[in-house]
Amino acid sequence: MIGQRESVSGAHFGFTDRWGGVSAAPYEELNLGGAVGDDPGSVRTNRELAAGALGVDPARVVWMNQVHGADAVVVDEPWGDRPVPEVDAVVTARQGLALAVLTADCVPVLLADPVAGVAAAAHAGRPGLVAGVVPAAVRAMTELGADPARIVARTGPAVCGRCYEVPEDMRADVAAVEPTAYAETSWGTPAVDVVAGVHAQLERLGVSGAGRSPVCTRESDDHFSYRRDRTTGRLASYVWLDPRT
Repeated sequence: MIGQRESVSGAHFGFTDRWGGVSAAPYEELNLGGAVGDDPGSVRTNRELAAGALGVDPARVVWMNQVHGADAVVVDEPWGDRPVPEVDAVVTARQGLALAVLTADCVPVLLADPVAGVAAAAHAGRPGLVAGVVPAAVRAMTELGADPARIVARTGPAVCGRCYEVPEDMRADVAAVEPTAYAETSWGTPAVDVVAGVHAQLERLGVSGAGRSPVCTRESDDHFSYRRDRTTGRLASYVWLDPRT
């Protein structure tokens, strides 16, 4: 259920795999995405199971309506009855509030400055990489007092550059914005390495030493992959900070 969990100086990061939930095929088992065609009751149960495995309150998790853009919003409580905004990064200075990002090949980017008490979660697909969602998230964090040199960053399971085949002109367009994303598949065709691009952007922003998952979602049967399966579930990645006493 929880494929990876890590804690650093009061900042916590969690990444799910696809197992341990209640969703039926083709979303089996731990689909956490509410907009992929799965039964809403199953998604709610899965979100409760995942939160419980992480030790967080499912009612204190903030989700996004992700649209492959670069908008970031600051939050201090779950949305409740309010509409979930169309953004690709959420940022908070509220300790104990968990931020979540959904993916099935895109790069989940988790950021935390435990000293300032600021955290962020971003959804970085190819369009978001080009649009600048990662710089937008870091900028929003610094406006709340975070220091890029203190930010602890982790990226979760995502499609690797060897598997993300794209047309040549698309690769050229992405590389014009982020040269490190230029890649080639393992079978010799044009590709984009979004993970490499995200880490290069973090480095330029002053966020050094970001950890990355070794998992390629397209290659791993333990993870959902849109590029592999098309109709499939969504993984979730979570970040939160210990409440200050």
